[in-house]
Amino acid sequence: MEIITGRLTADAQVKTLKDKRQLVAFSIAINRQYTTQGEKKKETSYYNCAYWISTKVAQVLTKGSIVSLAGHTGINAYKGMDGEYHAYLTFHVQHIQVLHSGKQKGAVPIPDGAGASKDDLPF
Repeated sequence: MEIITGRLTADAQVKTLKDKRQLVAFSIAINRQYTTQGEKKKETSYYNCAYWISTKVAQVLTKGSIVSLAGHTGINAYKGMDGEYHAYLTFHVQHIQVLHSGKQKGAVPIPDGAGASKDDLPF
């Protein structure tokens, strides 16, 4: 299992498949800064994330929120209409922890099982 931390690029969406299964879909950006030959550089990686356990968590996954995710990374590749090959990173999420809330949709508590448990609190 891998752990990644990033910022949501948009509000999470609940999607329903043809067979009526639902998932929470969202995208995060992970920024990395480094110096090479004295020059500072910035790099951003984007992950398309899917969370299948509970759709209630979508209420708190708002644009700008910082989340820590545990799960597995994947990659999808395809040939575009332009004839070029493209790829994007995916992340199959098994656990979500909201570290900082983004824009507010009102006071919405984190649903049970969708964030840190009481035992995870640092105080």
